[in-house]
Amino acid sequence: MRRKFDPAMPDDPLMTDCMRAWLREATEPGDADTRLFAKLIAARDARNELALLGLQADAWRALLARHFVRARIPALPLPVVPSEHANFVHALHTLLVANASSTVHPDDAHCLATIIAHACLRPDHLWRDLGLAGRDDVTWMLTRYFPTLVERNVDNLRWKKFLAAQCAISLGRKPGPAPGCPGCEDYGYCFPGQP
Repeated sequence: MRRKFDPAMPDDPLMTDCMRAWLREATEPGDADTRLFAKLIAARDARNELALLGLQADAWRALLARHFVRARIPALPLPVVPSEHANFVHALHTLLVANASSTVHPDDAHCLATIIAHACLRPDHLWRDLGLAGRDDVTWMLTRYFPTLVERNVDNLRWKKFLAAQCAISLGRKPGPAPGCPGCEDYGYCFPGQP
């Protein structure tokens, strides 16, 4: 049985209001996937940071049409990926999509892969970078959308570290940190001895 994704409302009142607003526009507000995307979008929309989702305009419009048909379509600034990180974003997106579950909408998997890859550029734990409540939310999301990757995390690594390692391995490289990892408070814990 599929666990319902029921994200806790964030402590941040601005983000809470934003998430509620997105859910009011939802096609199916009780649907687990819709609630997940409402949370991910609200985390960026509350701070006028929709570009940080990394979505292109056509994918953005299609995502809203699938989950938030009543929503006005906010202008989506073009995502900006520093050139030194473009290969990482592309490789991680490709890895995620290649491991997408056949039980989810393929376009949702593509959008989520984009959002996750761009979140790995930011300097915090993946759950915070995504605007989720904690590691359990990330685990639920990855299990639902990319279950074969979750099965590979036999060492229970932190998700951003694990995804960066899997991305590097898929490219035939030595595992290392995601681009955002060096700015995280736990960088020394995850990558002892790294500069």
